[in-house]
Amino acid sequence: MSTTSEDNRNSFAKFDRAFQEKIVQALLTDRVWAAQAAEILDVEYFEYAYLRTMASKYLSYYRAYKEFPSLNLFITVMRDELKVVNDPALAEQVIGVIKNTKIKKDYGDLQYVKETAMAFCRHRSFASALLQCAELAKSEDKYELSLEIIKKAISSGQATAPALSLEDDIDARYSVTFRNTIRTNICVRSSNWDMIDGPSLDAKKILNGGTGSGELNVVIAPTGVGKSHWLTHVGAQALTQGKNVLHFTFELAERAVGVRYDSHLLGIDSLDCAERMDEIKKYYADNAGILGKLRIKYFPTGTATVQTLRSFIDKLALEGFRPDMLVIDYAQIMRSTEKYDLPRMELKKIFEELRAFASELDLPIWTASQSNKEGAEADIISLANMAEAYAQAHICDFVVGLGRPESKKATGIGTLFIAKNRNGIDGLSFPIKIDTARSRFSLLSEDEVRGLTAEQEREAKEERNFVQRSFRNVLNRANESGMQLTSSRTEE
Repeated sequence: MSTTSEDNRNSFAKFDRAFQEKIVQALLTDRVWAAQAAEILDVEYFEYAYLRTMASKYLSYYRAYKEFPSLNLFITVMRDELKVVNDPALAEQVIGVIKNTKIKKDYGDLQYVKETAMAFCRHRSFASALLQCAELAKSEDKYELSLEIIKKAISSGQATAPALSLEDDIDARYSVTFRNTIRTNICVRSSNWDMIDGPSLDAKKILNGGTGSGELNVVIAPTGVGKSHWLTHVGAQALTQGKNVLHFTFELAERAVGVRYDSHLLGIDSLDCAERMDEIKKYYADNAGILGKLRIKYFPTGTATVQTLRSFIDKLALEGFRPDMLVIDYAQIMRSTEKYDLPRMELKKIFEELRAFASELDLPIWTASQSNKEGAEADIISLANMAEAYAQAHICDFVVGLGRPESKKATGIGTLFIAKNRNGIDGLSFPIKIDTARSRFSLLSEDEVRGLTAEQEREAKEERNFVQRSFRNVLNRANESGMQLTSSRTEE
């Protein structure tokens, strides 16, 4: 099909067929973007009839019902349309696009396609507005109308949610559900795991109910202290609240992560899980419909970008799974969508992308950060211990540090420090029980700290006494043996 330069300016003719098909794929797979596009995208921009037909039916459904159809429903809508049109060639082309959408063909390009297509539509909208205003300028009383046209063109295609009004949105500001919080359930507990006896990380003055939608939360700790176990804890606790969790792992195998969730939820040592598989199966059967759904996905270290995660989430969405929380283990071994010479700049970019991603998906994201070498023997892990990029801390909503020097590792007692908190107070520290065998964390009361410390000291004393006794016994046996040998040589 030959096109003129005028056609290229006023349509998608400047883009090839594959690119235009991906615009339709973007409409079908990203409802947030589609809602923005609905304001500004003219279906006549498409060069090909089958793409105009698909875009027209999809956007018409949205305008009629104020929501987009699922992919399966859209297939039904198109099937009915194709019966009316009765064009086998067009039908084959439509089926091809839908098939590629279902199998996620070339999904990795969609972010670029969306940005490029939206930029084109905005340019065309503004150009059209200028032409209208040029015509209106012939009349002296059309100034206000021209101004409105320009304002509409500037705002078209932007995020559809209205700005909050200070005086009109009081109820919305103070709604207890606006953050849609998910509890961490990290608190002082009794011997009963479900009983809360004292202070909690979810308390009003700290997290005010838990981690909220659109928030980026980070745990900082040295190697071996329990970052991955912490992420398992918050993910498992979300499941107990009926929330769906998507857990991305870049080091640990999917199966191993699954074992940790089993261990946490059932309260059994991870090393014992294989022997108690029947018990695990019964637990999930008994709690079906109560627990949320969990999906665990592995990507090799250094290969995953935010776009990689977005594409996988889009895939799960078409299968009917939508997460309420993302767990990412962990940000520092991801790859940014842009390349930087300095590692700290790339890491800052990763955190910026994750923060924007949390806002885009409207859910909380939990990830981890490796502490610097100074954190290895520190009781308090602060923002200054975030390796590579201190600036990344300013991007996050909630940052908590886990400190446990090597000398205290055997006690299972560490220190939790609230390093940053946009929703409450920070600078607080708490003694915390780190149970890596069950991927569980709980705050400790002063009595519990004293008790655990005393128990550890008693055990250490017993261990020392045992070693000393054993050493003395070895020496005694050696001396006895030596005396006998000496006596024997003398007689000879």
